[in-house]
Amino acid sequence: MAQQIELGLDTFGDVTFDGGGNKLPMPQVVRNVVAEAVLADSVGLDFIGIGEHHRDDFAVSSPETVLAAIAGQTSRIRLGSAVTVLSSDDPIRVYERFATLDAVSNGRAEVILGRGSFTESFPLFGYDLADYEVLFEEKLDLFTKLLAEQPVSWEGTTRPPLRDVLVYPPTENGAIPAWIAVGGTPQSVVRAAHYGLPLMLAIIGGEPARFTPFVSLFKRALKEFGKPMLPVGAHSPGYIAATDEQALEEAWPHYAAMQNRIGRERGWPPVSRSEYEASAGPEGALFVGSPETVAAKIVRTARTLELSRFDLKYSLGTLPHENLMKCIELYGSEVAPRVREALAAGD
Repeated sequence: MAQQIELGLDTFGDVTFDGGGNKLPMPQVVRNVVAEAVLADSVGLDFIGIGEHHRDDFAVSSPETVLAAIAGQTSRIRLGSAVTVLSSDDPIRVYERFATLDAVSNGRAEVILGRGSFTESFPLFGYDLADYEVLFEEKLDLFTKLLAEQPVSWEGTTRPPLRDVLVYPPTENGAIPAWIAVGGTPQSVVRAAHYGLPLMLAIIGGEPARFTPFVSLFKRALKEFGKPMLPVGAHSPGYIAATDEQALEEAWPHYAAMQNRIGRERGWPPVSRSEYEASAGPEGALFVGSPETVAAKIVRTARTLELSRFDLKYSLGTLPHENLMKCIELYGSEVAPRVREALAAGD
């Protein structure tokens, strides 16, 4: 059966190495992210998502600012976050920033809302991690009311109440497309359905097929809440080179260093080469390989999870900008046509 899909890219603005193995300064990394997005636009990709972090291994703390710079150098690619950490932000300010981005990009802004996998923003902005759940629930509730671009009245425990408040600027299309990103808990999936927002699955480990029950749950919940069927997307890390062997070899040291650095913070054991290669295999969550291999894996995942969007998280730790540019070029020129053709033909 024919299936249409949008193909996008995500980056966290990982601080990368230069050709000599030295870390680049963060300002250069930010400029490189803009160049990567401009290339993505030129090779016909549909979306670029930029993540928000507040730590020394990621250079982007203000995705909307970087996306606005990208907007000025692109014409068609959609621009969004990956993700906006709503729990430690103000929903009104988030909406204002993305509405402004929507204006400067001629209606290309999107926001992907989530709780994030890092917690540095909570103490940085004066929030207590003990309020983790209530912060996200209340702020999401307010944000979804703002989407209607009508006067909002709202009351909760995390900010002062609002009475008939309008938020500016309004968008030309009447609303900003918004998704909810989830890591695979049933409660998060049902929450997305409750608010009538598309679902973005963060598939960063294990088998993508294990998310099938969450897709089924999302569709059942939408029906029970009386909502229309909505898109499901997936975000997974990956890297593309001319051959499988080249892709695996080039990505491995950077991927391992990144995983082990985060693992030390979270009590994970060091990642092994065999684990890495298994994850890059046909059933794993790493989309690393040649254009043929990665395209086949995306097609298989898109069919299994009935995806409307697939975003490749192409930045892998310190992997150099030059490698990332080649990966993007192959993704747009070789992977995307294969995926679209296979899904459109129902092959």
